[in-house]
Amino acid sequence: MFRSMSATLLALMISPLALAADSPAASARESIDKGVAFLRKAQQTDGSWQTSPRDPPGISALVLRALVQDPGTGTKSEAVLKGYKQLLSNQKPDGGIYADMLANYNTAIAISSLAAANNPEFKDEIDKAVKFLKGVQVKGDDSNPSVGGASYGAMKPGGKPPRADLSNTQMFIEALKDAGLKEDDPAFKDAIKFVSRTQNRSETNDQKWAGEDGGFVYTPADGGSSNAGEYTGPDGKRLLRSYGLMTYAGLKSMIYAGLTKDDPRVKAAWDWITKNWSLDENPGMKFAGPEKATSGMYYYYHTLATALAAYDEPVITDPKGNKHDWRVEFIAKVASLQKPDGSWIGDKAWMENNPVLATTFVVLSLQAVEKDLQEHPAK
Repeated sequence: MFRSMSATLLALMISPLALAADSPAASARESIDKGVAFLRKAQQTDGSWQTSPRDPPGISALVLRALVQDPGTGTKSEAVLKGYKQLLSNQKPDGGIYADMLANYNTAIAISSLAAANNPEFKDEIDKAVKFLKGVQVKGDDSNPSVGGASYGAMKPGGKPPRADLSNTQMFIEALKDAGLKEDDPAFKDAIKFVSRTQNRSETNDQKWAGEDGGFVYTPADGGSSNAGEYTGPDGKRLLRSYGLMTYAGLKSMIYAGLTKDDPRVKAAWDWITKNWSLDENPGMKFAGPEKATSGMYYYYHTLATALAAYDEPVITDPKGNKHDWRVEFIAKVASLQKPDGSWIGDKAWMENNPVLATTFVVLSLQAVEKDLQEHPAK
């Protein structure tokens, strides 16, 4: 209780947004404090946040990032140092930070977490992990639509090239950005080729299924697939449905890799977002089945918030001309879903029935929103 109150007071002292108690900033801070308090209590005796042997170390990495970004925790608190020590116990000789699977995913999340700590003692570990990450980026000629992207793991010697997807690739790009790589790094340039091949924009996507709505799908590999399904166009062409989670992932990836708002691919993504704005569902997913409309909502929320903060435009204007300050609406939405103990919980299929994972997604999202509000106060 005392630590939670201290965190709140410190946040108010350092923030220019110490406004009325009912302001969006105050509401965001209240939700963050409750969520952080829940996460602190959830730490295991070994220093991790893995409540099951099946839980990947990436969960602990996500929590640690949320904690070191919280003004009341401290980057060198006992809990944080113990957590990072346990996380780094998973680093392999090749630099990867993972247990026995999801090598790219876990390593990318760990890099972003270690970079957030801003601790010079982690430099060697980060450098090794970045080298590993660059090594798992799919190589080859442009005939392979996975080239430039990242998959769940690395290619096995003599094996088939991995199947890259935009979910893994957005984590890959974010990790390299957080590690300090310059936008002209070849890894970013190659990644943008892959990201462009996941967008429904035939002018910049050479895949046969590419449509024109500007949204994004899961992967162009193996003929392309979308978790929102596919359909047949008026001319008989096979098309893949764009959906919210991947469109925000695509937007964020393009910005992190150096594309600007003037780039036609970024413009097309933003256009799709304004036409499909929603915090009540993962837009597009309902076409795969009504029950899927709200699948993976906390991953969706996290990707949405970080992408929109990166895009740096507080107001979304929908097709009816209604203006939405996405930050204000986002804060109110997630606050309405927070449990009395400070946690959030979601679907089993996406592992979001683990309250530690779901809570961390929301806390990280709100931290991005809080920072955006500091730079551009709500009107």
